[in-house]
Amino acid sequence: MNGKQAAALKAVEYIQDGMTVGLGTGSTAYWAIDYTAQRIARGLHITAVATSEDTARIAREKGIVISGIEEVDHIDIDIDGADEADSHLNLIKGGGGALLREKIVAKASRRFIVIADESKLVSTLGKFPLPVEVIPFGWQHTSRHIAALGCTPVLRYKEGRLFVTDSGNYILDCHFHQITDAPRLDIQLNGIAGVVDNGLFINMAERVIIGSADGSVKEWTIDG
Repeated sequence: MNGKQAAALKAVEYIQDGMTVGLGTGSTAYWAIDYTAQRIARGLHITAVATSEDTARIAREKGIVISGIEEVDHIDIDIDGADEADSHLNLIKGGGGALLREKIVAKASRRFIVIADESKLVSTLGKFPLPVEVIPFGWQHTSRHIAALGCTPVLRYKEGRLFVTDSGNYILDCHFHQITDAPRLDIQLNGIAGVVDNGLFINMAERVIIGSADGSVKEWTIDG
């Protein structure tokens, strides 16, 4: 069992019968989906909401029934991965291109639990390029305004093709290298016309579960 699997297995323990559960996107969240499906096969009853079309497809393939977010009035727990996490539980997400839906689901959740292996822990956010979701119209101008904040934005391509999110938008991967004031940058980015949202998740996670290569886990919470 690797670190991703260990963190996911621990997080799924927080799911209780009858809960509405947010299913995250990405390689670590995949394991949470897999372990949740195993618990369902053993008799767990939940309502599941997906953070991306890929997650919905994977979940259905594993026998999990997916409900639309408009069909639920709240989400009890959301389990998702992160591209970076600092000791204040602030995150960079969106490497998989689902940051907008991930943030909507996380904000609708009573508990947001993040799972990661040790490689995702950083003292300062920013080494991982910050994804910023922008509308296609005038994205070049939006990109210039973002660059003025001190980064190099790069339009995302995947497998040689322009990447388009599930909501029909583009992703700019913004190379800041170091983000010294993440809460301020979050506000600045979302104040730019054309920006839909960005991959900074500030003061949202209840806990970060970190899995190690030996299968052990540790949990960070905001109060230590």
